[in-house]
Amino acid sequence: MAVMEAADIVVVALYFVLVLCFGFFAMWRANRSTVSGYFLAGRSMNWFVIGASLFVSNIGSEHFIGLAGSGAASGFAVGAWEFNALLLLQLLGWVFIPVYIHSGVYTMPEYLSKRFGGKRLKIYFAALSLILYIFTKLSVDLYSGALFIQESLGWNLYLSIILLITTTALLTITGGLAAVIYTDTLQAFLMIAGALCLSVIGLNKVGGLEGLREKYMQASPNVTAIRLQMNFSNSEICHIHPKPHSLQILRGPLDEDLPWPGFLLGQTPASLWYWCTDQVIVQRVLAAKNIAHAKGSTLMAGFLKILPMFIIVIPGMISRVLFADELACINPEHCMEVCGSPAGCSNVAYPRLVMSIMPVGLRGLMMAVMIAALMSDLDSIFNSASTIFTLDIYKMFHQHASSRELMVVGRLFVAFMVLISIAWVPMIIEMQGGQMFLYIQEVCDYLTPPVAALFLLAVLWKRCNETGAFWGGVVGFVLGFCRLVLAFVYREGPCNEPDSRPAFIKDVHFMYVAAGLFWISGLVTVVVSLCSPPPSKDQIRTTTFWGLYNKDEFPLTDPEEMLKLKVNSHVHGNGNSTPPKDSSVIKNDTEQSQNGVTSLTNPLADTGENSTMTSNTEMRRSPLMIGNGHLDPVSRSATRNVGEGFCVDGERRVCRRLLEWFCGFNGEPAKAEDNSEVDDMGNIEEMLHESPNTKIILNVGLVIVCATGIFFFVYFSL
Repeated sequence: MAVMEAADIVVVALYFVLVLCFGFFAMWRANRSTVSGYFLAGRSMNWFVIGASLFVSNIGSEHFIGLAGSGAASGFAVGAWEFNALLLLQLLGWVFIPVYIHSGVYTMPEYLSKRFGGKRLKIYFAALSLILYIFTKLSVDLYSGALFIQESLGWNLYLSIILLITTTALLTITGGLAAVIYTDTLQAFLMIAGALCLSVIGLNKVGGLEGLREKYMQASPNVTAIRLQMNFSNSEICHIHPKPHSLQILRGPLDEDLPWPGFLLGQTPASLWYWCTDQVIVQRVLAAKNIAHAKGSTLMAGFLKILPMFIIVIPGMISRVLFADELACINPEHCMEVCGSPAGCSNVAYPRLVMSIMPVGLRGLMMAVMIAALMSDLDSIFNSASTIFTLDIYKMFHQHASSRELMVVGRLFVAFMVLISIAWVPMIIEMQGGQMFLYIQEVCDYLTPPVAALFLLAVLWKRCNETGAFWGGVVGFVLGFCRLVLAFVYREGPCNEPDSRPAFIKDVHFMYVAAGLFWISGLVTVVVSLCSPPPSKDQIRTTTFWGLYNKDEFPLTDPEEMLKLKVNSHVHGNGNSTPPKDSSVIKNDTEQSQNGVTSLTNPLADTGENSTMTSNTEMRRSPLMIGNGHLDPVSRSATRNVGEGFCVDGERRVCRRLLEWFCGFNGEPAKAEDNSEVDDMGNIEEMLHESPNTKIILNVGLVIVCATGIFFFVYFSL
């Protein structure tokens, strides 16, 4: 196997320089001084950059290792997740995102709190999300990136991981979501270009797609030669031949890899949690200028999700064809010799292919692609986790926290996650590769289907109430957690030994368990909701799908709510807000609104940089907060001494300005412009408005992308 040469190292170094420069340029341009600016990029992103960010936020280093490894071990089956995601992304764009925008939320726990009231659902979902981020996503990403670095460079794992984590966290802490999205866009081009090069070279070596189909089914190791070479003491061998249905995606109901009833009824709800309710994904789409850009971004991401089958799964299968004696190791002893993992060596399929067939220079490009995938996943997790912690947990206990305080807390939490990630490295190294992805898949499928049921009912069923949602979530979580504990207690043994696990563990696929959890949680939620009082009209006015089409059914009559909506929240280009109107004016506006004569300010205007839609509930404003949660000029001056403790005397002003620039705090507030009032409710109407021509184009795109996904499901299942 080839090694990285000087030209490859130069390519990787140039990549680091390019991404850092691009990220800091995005940081310089971005509005980072407000809650919306830091966590939602000021709601100013267009469909192209969001679509690219959605793709690379999902396609992390664990995809290049895990998807390719599964392709090497079991063929096309793992591609079903990608085509399923293509369809679920459109459910996000056409059903969930309009509701999230209409309800005016920043985070998913905030949506639950607004939809159902109370705090227990909000705390449950926020805590579950943070646990899954830290102990599953971060673990997989770090392990996968470390494995590739080890295969290609032989670098010290700790040094490599610390470098990658620190670089990613630096961009996230300083730049917020805008820097994350812009760097994701750059990395999307790099990732696709490098992976396509590898796929083309690999397919040429095996005779194209038809040649791959033929040779993959014959890709078995030479057992006799391996035994003579290695002189193994154990003569038992594992299942070394390709599985009979390796060239089909959807397989029989009892298949050990992908039973089609379990996939459709169980895995789809678990995937719905990720694509429609996970903060990492939803936060990017909420950064869109308006609903048209949001839908356009899901269409673009949907088309991009066609690529992983061809640039990740198929290269994994090519690697099996070219290196069958290594990847299809014959027993745990042989696997330990080849890759150091007794569970199997399929995880090294992608890096082994890269280092063996890619020419000098392009190997460096693929190394950069892997780093890009790892950094994209990490920055997505860092930003989304800090958003949830800051707005859903910290603000719950510090209701009068200023905008600047929230910014500082968000950045400090990212730094805390960096420390947790580094401390988790020894545990990652101890976990064996073959079991790592099974562990992650089981954790997600046992814990997330009840959440998917909860969100689906919350959005589509107005009668669903807090009591039903809570008990449905509790029942599903308890059942899933118990099944998860049993799965850890009864782990699958070595492949060359009989499976002695109980039948209900061994013979019941985890997808069927996920299906049961989803439907049981949904049934409990429905029954308890029907047996308890319905939710109030205020709770379902803007938080259900049907509320988008019945805006006159629940008129806004609460004076306190109207007072919050009528506060002036015009945002200037640098993210500063104008002072609130005089209280008498607010009062008069409120009275006019109640009399039905409120007019929207240019509701059909293009929503650009100044159109920042905001949450009008849950984020209870302190006296220092105005409009959409931005800090008013008085509080800016009152809190301007944040950086003074770091410097003394003459250095104080310079240090303070440097710290404020680094953290994204602007200087003097911009002067208020005349006639600059923007009604928050009008702002929401603008974001949800679609012109007839735009709606036709988007709906045509929806039909095309869904038809494409269904076609590939059928094509790869025949």
